[in-house]
Amino acid sequence: MNERELITFIAGLSPSGHNQDLLLAIGDDCAVVRKTREQVLLYSTDTLIEKVHFDLAWHPPYLLGRKAVSVNVSDVAAMGGQPRYLLFSLGLPKGFDEDWARELVRGVINACDEYGCTLVGGDTVASPAGITLGLTVVGEMLEQEVIYRSGAREGDMVLVSGPLGSAAAGLALCRQGYGNDERFARLCQAHLNPSARVNLGKMLAASGLVHAMMDLSDGLATDLGHVCRAGRLSAILFRDQLPAIPVLSDAAQLLDVDPVQWMIGGGEDYELLVTVAPSATKKLQEKVAGSGYVLYPVGRMIAGDKGTIRLAPSEGAGQASAIEVEFSGYDHFNEG
Repeated sequence: MNERELITFIAGLSPSGHNQDLLLAIGDDCAVVRKTREQVLLYSTDTLIEKVHFDLAWHPPYLLGRKAVSVNVSDVAAMGGQPRYLLFSLGLPKGFDEDWARELVRGVINACDEYGCTLVGGDTVASPAGITLGLTVVGEMLEQEVIYRSGAREGDMVLVSGPLGSAAAGLALCRQGYGNDERFARLCQAHLNPSARVNLGKMLAASGLVHAMMDLSDGLATDLGHVCRAGRLSAILFRDQLPAIPVLSDAAQLLDVDPVQWMIGGGEDYELLVTVAPSATKKLQEKVAGSGYVLYPVGRMIAGDKGTIRLAPSEGAGQASAIEVEFSGYDHFNEG
């Protein structure tokens, strides 16, 4: 049983239909629960495991604490909401480094302050197998503004909120011993200390122009695949429109990697992916540009209910020259 099959099994047993206030359970970035006649609560949880999600050899505790919050809060941003409360559970081995733990918690608190949410509780346990971080975030927003990943429409433009592949490149560089190389500082920071696009998410939700949205945690192709399957569509990406910071190509040359693999297959960018009607794309871009954000068109939603993602050299090249790409994302239970 792989990870997706396990999640499907769990979702099938969940009696979500018994609660009239539960608007959405498993299947999006957050569960959505009605709070009042106008407002909803958003719930999401994340777990970070040593040697799976982070490596103490290069990840400073303060930045790890910040990242743990950012990746959790990013789910709320993906729905267009405001994070309010955070629960934090920490598993540490006996005899843990007290200074390390203090710095970790300082990072958690700093990120909470940045995103406007409050740490309200959690748990601490002994963890003989290594360090574990468990976080649950509660957000809120207007029900009418919630953006689901299922809302994409055929013909929609696919846009992303920033450069792609930086975090994947940063991870590769850290693994290869280039984590302190000043040339690649921005790439390594993207891996060590990502930012959740909370303010942008709220702006996009309030615009009324976005059909579907989610955050890029598992990579562009994988996450766009989720949008496709939820909307019973497929998509085509345009290679020459994929945004990246210039130094990405230098890192790719150093490590002998095709940078496009990082841009469409690498995870943890935590940018927002949105779909919007072509007629509204320019208006939306202009709307967010006033607040310092950029939305980059990278593809288009097309007919087809198999969730196929294809990559074309350019938009003008058309579908005939496109190749199918397969990125199923990281699977925690893959033995291969």
